[in-house]
Amino acid sequence: MNVLIILIPIALCMGGLGLAAFLWSLKNNQFEDLDGAAHRILIPEEDDHPL
Repeated sequence: MNVLIILIPIALCMGGLGLAAFLWSLKNNQFEDLDGAAHRILIPEEDDHPL
C-alpha cells in the first residue's frame, strides 16, 4: 500500500503532462488540416520523372 503513495501522484502528473501536450497542440493548430497530407501524396509533383 505504501507504493500507492508514490504511484498515484506520478500517474496524476503524467496525465497532466499528456493533457498539457494535447492542449498545446490544439492551441498551435496541429489538427487544422488532417486530410491535406493524405491528398498531397496523391498529387504528382512536377519534377517527378518516371524511370
